[in-house]
Amino acid sequence: MLVLLAIANGAPILGKKIFGASFNYPLDGGAKFRDGRPLFGPSKTIRGVVLSLIATALAASALGYEWIDGALISALSMLGDLTSSFVKRRLGLPPSSMAPGLDQIPESLFPLLALKARLGLTAWDIAGVVLAFVVLELLLSRLLFGLHLRDRPY
Repeated sequence: MLVLLAIANGAPILGKKIFGASFNYPLDGGAKFRDGRPLFGPSKTIRGVVLSLIATALAASALGYEWIDGALISALSMLGDLTSSFVKRRLGLPPSSMAPGLDQIPESLFPLLALKARLGLTAWDIAGVVLAFVVLELLLSRLLFGLHLRDRPY
């Protein structure tokens, strides 16, 4: 499960490095919320969501899960990521700014809670995977920055 969450959240980052500005269409279309701030911001793209869906569905199949489970994990993880971006914009934080916990918990918790029964997860499983994801995400972000795959070390 942790691997699928990492793939779901890593595919958009890798896609940005591979495709650069190509296919870089913001999910919010540049729309602003009633507070005048962007809905999500320019770093949340259609390309990122599509790549996440494809990569996670393929990885799920390769790991013995159903492809639909991978697609659901991806979609719900992206929903968690969009939720945290929306909250960060409301708090006045700029796109791609660091917010420990807020950046990791929704994108790992949403899919696990939604698929709890389908995948036979316990509350302890969910807590363990979320905690592991937070730690892994923080460590991998620094590594990916060092490898020039991320623009920031977080």
